Amino acid sequence: MVLHLMPERDCIFFQFAKANQLASRFLSQKVSELNITSVQAMVLGFLDKEDQITSSALGKRTELDSATLTGILDRLETAGFIERKGNSDDRRSIRIHLTKKGKVMSREATRVITEANSEFLEVLTDSQKRELLGIINKLRLLTPRS
Repeated sequence: MVLHLMPERDCIFFQFAKANQLASRFLSQKVSELNITSVQAMVLGFLDKEDQITSSALGKRTELDSATLTGILDRLETAGFIERKGNSDDRRSIRIHLTKKGKVMSREATRVITEANSEFLEVLTDSQKRELLGIINKLRLLTPRS
């Protein structure tokens, strides 16, 4: 029996992997001017929108697992961008606060991400951008079948 593999151009998994690789490299290059990683920039962007968030709520928003988020927060704290403070509402959790330096960096990170997003998608019409995001969001709702 001979298996015929589909051409890479027709394999959605291959295409998503390559598009993700390209997008990640593109964003990393843009964010590198800030001397932070693209994931750190995105976390700072979330904190810019919702400062003093608990680490568990931040994990849900960013869709990062606890271990990954902890490492990112450790590096942001070492760099002086955030502080971790006890949560007066729940002593078992902590809240993440942007420092003054962190507020400046979070706004810069948001600016760079916004510009990179526009630049990366500039080859698409507004209609194509909406359609692409709609399709991606729909696919993200799928639950893998066992």
